[in-house]
Amino acid sequence: MASLHQLILSVSLILSIFFSGQRTCECARIFTIVNYCKETLWPAVTPGDVFNGGGFVLKSGESRQFTAPVGWSGRIWARTGCNFDTNGNGKCLTGACGETLKCSASGKTPASLAEFTLAAVDFYDVSLVDGFNVPISVKPINGKGNCSTAGCDSDLRSNCPKELSVKGNGKIVGCRSACDVFNADEYCCRGNYGNPVTCKPTYYSKIFKKACPTSYSYAYDDPTSIFTCSGTDYVIAFCSSRKRNVCTYHNNKLHCSGSQGLKSLMGRWGIITLTALFSVFGSSIIFYTSP
Repeated sequence: MASLHQLILSVSLILSIFFSGQRTCECARIFTIVNYCKETLWPAVTPGDVFNGGGFVLKSGESRQFTAPVGWSGRIWARTGCNFDTNGNGKCLTGACGETLKCSASGKTPASLAEFTLAAVDFYDVSLVDGFNVPISVKPINGKGNCSTAGCDSDLRSNCPKELSVKGNGKIVGCRSACDVFNADEYCCRGNYGNPVTCKPTYYSKIFKKACPTSYSYAYDDPTSIFTCSGTDYVIAFCSSRKRNVCTYHNNKLHCSGSQGLKSLMGRWGIITLTALFSVFGSSIIFYTSP
């Protein structure tokens, strides 16, 4: 049975979606962005018009929901160690897109990226080509097709090679890519290495791949790194295992990832509570379970 904390988180997510007025439709995707890290994050999105203008604060344990139309193509990442004033001006240790809370430009490396192209068939991936700052995973829910989970299983900061490490406040806050550090064709997949035949995994990219098995570790890492799914919602989770189960209440039906049933996840009274809320709210509802 899930803990009381998990049940409270589930109900709070339901209420937040209800009061935000989010609704699903055939022409939109619901994005839920969750912070499982122990630290506050400042997620960034470009283009970010439908994502609170491209940036917002997300404390540990919090989540936010957004709706993006089919046709949207962009990237989502986390900024760390930020300090913004009441006008949204400030600086970050990693992932900064300038000195503003709401981003209109790409983030400074290193940054773990979730990338999306929404169409009749969506394409999505997690990329570490620009380096790593926090673990990230992308899980499609209630979609059709391959719909695999992309992203990380561990925190690369704990075993980042010294020559790639970025330090801040006395600790390692990011891991740069070998291309970013050495600017060599072999690592950047350019010049004589500018094609998938000659550009192969390197010592450094293999370290990235071990931490994030379904992520881009170098430019031509396509076979195990890019995925497709149709008509799906997405959960973008920071500091979460790819194996963490999530559920979504979509079009008056409950859909869960993984093999655990709803009864084992929530218990009988949890089911009764959620069923009552579902019957009242009838929205797109997502809740989370233990990894």
